[in-house]
Amino acid sequence: MKKNMGSTDKAIRIVLAVLVGILYLTNVISGTAGLVLGIFACILVATSFISFCPLYAILNTNTCKTRK
Repeated sequence: MKKNMGSTDKAIRIVLAVLVGILYLTNVISGTAGLVLGIFACILVATSFISFCPLYAILNTNTCKTRK
């Protein structure tokens, strides 16, 4: 897998995942919505750590800085 995520993109994904986790732990979101958002947050964290987003690959998008 070729990296297709830049550092800003990864940071935004981590912040969103942490925000979802906080909202879930404080019972602002719960039930089905909490479960779906929790799974979404896990996907965000996983793609941030591996620096690869499958959706970006399908859409031919790359947020990495290009080396010249």
